[in-house]
Amino acid sequence: MQLSDFDFDLPESLIATRPAEPRSSARLLVAKDGEITDGVVTDLVDLLQPGDRLVLNDTKVIPARLSGYRVRQGPEGETQSRMEVTLLEPRAGGAWAALIKPLRKIREGEEIVFAAGLKGTLLSKEDGQGLVQFDLEGDDFDAALEAAGNMPLPPYIAAKRAADEKDKTDYQTVWAKHSGAVAAPTASLHFDDALLAALKAKGVQFTHVTLHVGAGTFLPVKVENVKEHKMHAEWGRVTETAAAEIAATKAAGGRVIPVGTTALRLIESAARDSGTIQPWEGNTDIFIYPGFAFNVADALMTNFHLPKSTLMMLVSALLGQDEIRKVYDHAVKEGYRFFSYGDASLLIP
Repeated sequence: MQLSDFDFDLPESLIATRPAEPRSSARLLVAKDGEITDGVVTDLVDLLQPGDRLVLNDTKVIPARLSGYRVRQGPEGETQSRMEVTLLEPRAGGAWAALIKPLRKIREGEEIVFAAGLKGTLLSKEDGQGLVQFDLEGDDFDAALEAAGNMPLPPYIAAKRAADEKDKTDYQTVWAKHSGAVAAPTASLHFDDALLAALKAKGVQFTHVTLHVGAGTFLPVKVENVKEHKMHAEWGRVTETAAAEIAATKAAGGRVIPVGTTALRLIESAARDSGTIQPWEGNTDIFIYPGFAFNVADALMTNFHLPKSTLMMLVSALLGQDEIRKVYDHAVKEGYRFFSYGDASLLIP
């Protein structure tokens, strides 16, 4: 398998910079039995069956993008330089791995001052990232970050516009609970309370799992031989309750349908050793590409992904490369909106 096998032409105009309003009015492409049909997300009430189980990622996106200034004492006195800091993942002792721009203009031991009384000191540099120690922790840190930070919009949106207050709602699922993600599980953004209530009334069941989506989800694949790619690791948890609910649905003949690739990767990680879903917690770097044997997922609801991305490989593994090419050709032709704030697909092998 070559990277070029997962490429396609995408008009720039199809990249969504804002979500549909209301959330559940986004378009929904349904691929099943070799057929493609067009609808809207609210059609899920008719498409899903009593006993189906949707697996939902309840991670909560933190406002991880911070603007501040570096303070330096020199012969001429204090000087300042603008800094953009994007938090990536927490480390021991309240420090955070972060992307810092421009990294070359800050030295180890220097301080960055942000809004809301938040300050950080650069401890070290490694692999193009910085390790930042903040002066607040716990609830105080969370409150300051909420006040000072912006949502870490994906690069393809951030290149078109800056994040604003609206994104703090738009780029968060309605069931977000456990803080730690720096990217949203975007297929889940299509659900609102009314749709959830209608699905519950239909007899559709829900299970919550947690996978803290990392910035690595946007990293490009740089090798032509797909199998040589190394996935980034993300922390996740499938509780005993969640594993039992999913196992019960499988045993009863219902369909397990993760909402989003993050939920799918997590439940497949939890079934990797035994072949059946188990309680699980840890860092997963599971890489799903054509030839992968799915143990848990029976279908997938997901947005439309970047060309030559690991997520294109994942959906190709689920539905088949030829079928995915047809799906994406159709989506482009019919003007579906792509990526994080775009429309959705329901892929049923």
